[in-house]
Amino acid sequence: MANEEMLVLNRLLKEIEDLKLGLDPNVLSGWYQRIASDARAHAPSHLVDSIDVIQDPILPMKFEFKSSRRAIKYVIDAIDRNLDGMPMATRLYFQKLSELIQAEALR
Repeated sequence: MANEEMLVLNRLLKEIEDLKLGLDPNVLSGWYQRIASDARAHAPSHLVDSIDVIQDPILPMKFEFKSSRRAIKYVIDAIDRNLDGMPMATRLYFQKLSELIQAEALR
């Protein structure tokens, strides 16, 4: 019985570590860059320069995703294409970002 409890505890510890890793500023930065690159690759050439990510140098968890209104579709599509490869916490973060971008676009 104690062996089963240890397995469960080890699994929970791994899940907690994965959650922490998924919200690490370096991990988020890498995914922001990947999504921006993916969006640029699928956007028409005249919109490529309107897609950019800026990470705050003082607050490393703060990012600004810059995009023209016409490029939003490509950013949302890039987020959707990349969700499956993300750790769970990162996936939830970018799903929320996608919702916020879409809500802002409707304003």
